[in-house]
Amino acid sequence: MPPYSVNTHRFDPYKSFKFLVYFGNSTTPVAGVSKVGMLKKTTALVEHREGGDNSTSRKSPARTTYEPITLERGVTHDLEFENWANAVNNYQGDPQMHLKDFRKDIRIVLLNEAGQQAKGYIVYRCWVSEYQALPELDANTDTVAFETITLQNEGWQRDLAVTEPEEPAGSTE
Repeated sequence: MPPYSVNTHRFDPYKSFKFLVYFGNSTTPVAGVSKVGMLKKTTALVEHREGGDNSTSRKSPARTTYEPITLERGVTHDLEFENWANAVNNYQGDPQMHLKDFRKDIRIVLLNEAGQQAKGYIVYRCWVSEYQALPELDANTDTVAFETITLQNEGWQRDLAVTEPEEPAGSTE
C-alpha cells in the first residue's frame, strides 16, 4: 500500500510545525499553542516460562500506560491554561476540585503544508498535573516568555473523522 492513498504523488511525510489543539468540545483551537509533547504509550512486559521448556522465556503484554503530554505557548491574556489548572487546585484554598471541568478530552490535529487537516488524535480524560505560568525571567535575554501545562491522560486514539485531504492542485508538497 502506498503511504498516501489520496495523494499518491506525495513522497515526503507531514511536517510537525502546523497543528491545532482543541479542549473539550470546542470548535475553536486553543490560542497560541506552539509546542505539543509527543503521544507515547508503553505496554509493560510479563515474562514467564513453561514448566517443560526451561531454555526459552515467553513474553506477554501487561498494562499499557500513557505518557503525560506537555503543551507550551507564549504568554498571552488568554486564560484557558490557567483556568483548567485552577480546576484541579484553586489558589484561593478551596479544597474541593471543580469536577465538572476537571477532566477534558482534547483533540490534536496535524495539518499539511496547505493548512488542511491531515491526521488527528483524541486524547481522553486529560487533567492538568503541572502548570507553569511564567518561565524564569531574565533581563539579559531576548527570549519569548512561555507558559506550559502538563496533561495526565488515560489514553488516546486516532481520530478517524480526519481523513487524508486531497491536496490543492499545483501544490509543491
